[in-house]
Amino acid sequence: MNRRGELANDSNQGVPIMQPAVRQAIAAMHERYFEPITLNDLASEVFVSPFHFSRIFSRATGVTPGRYLTAVRLFEAKRLLLTTSLTVSDIVCSVGYSSVGTFTSRFTRAVGMSPTQYRDPMVSELLVAMAPHFQRLPSLKTLRDAGQSCAVPQHNGGSVVGRLDMPPGKTTGNVLIGVFAEAIPQCGPVAFKGMADSGSTELIINNVPPGRWHVIAVAEHQGGLGEGRSYSIATAAPIAIAGDETAAVNLRLRPVRPTDPPIAITLASRVTADVNAVALPRVQELPAVA
Repeated sequence: MNRRGELANDSNQGVPIMQPAVRQAIAAMHERYFEPITLNDLASEVFVSPFHFSRIFSRATGVTPGRYLTAVRLFEAKRLLLTTSLTVSDIVCSVGYSSVGTFTSRFTRAVGMSPTQYRDPMVSELLVAMAPHFQRLPSLKTLRDAGQSCAVPQHNGGSVVGRLDMPPGKTTGNVLIGVFAEAIPQCGPVAFKGMADSGSTELIINNVPPGRWHVIAVAEHQGGLGEGRSYSIATAAPIAIAGDETAAVNLRLRPVRPTDPPIAITLASRVTADVNAVALPRVQELPAVA
């Protein structure tokens, strides 16, 4: 711990070391996301004040407790929409909300399509999911096509350039790098690049609209003899693009951690429509109370 008792880093790996209070709160969110949970509830469970809890949680995870809980709930809603035949009404109750109309409008605003539209088979086929208990990338062909679709710059967009480094012990992987409006994205990227069987490499993503963006890379690594696939993720500090400017990023992939907020986005709207990407409005955080 640092002298303020909030957050320290492993000097060898650069990995955040979280207070037990933060880990306990994250575990509670994953275990009870279907219940009404407030900031006061979580702070009380870990025996700190709501103000102090919110501060150490945001410092450790990069997002507020409410936004983290929203990410957990939306991830579970998407999972149920894609893998079950439950009605939207049943799913709403299963993820901690009581009003179908309110949930549907918030889901649509956050994700860019309604819960019913989300059940289109193309959404599942082009799903990118990164969570401690579930990871998935689209097919190699999709990643190759994605890389080609971002190969030619446009005059009205900027570029993201930089370097991607594989995690320790991994030499190659199938990689998707996306430019998103949110730190925990719920809808597809405004620009992205796919790389099949890539190693550590320089990268460029063109056609990035003006705005403030979050760059996230995810990778799937083939295991050796007797080993399964493994997954890694990397994030960069927010970047700003103005006009046709270029922004630099450094993405160092690392294994998915149990405390990482779950991410599930689909490339369907971008891959299936031959349109220029536009900046989406920032997602409003859903309240912590169901």
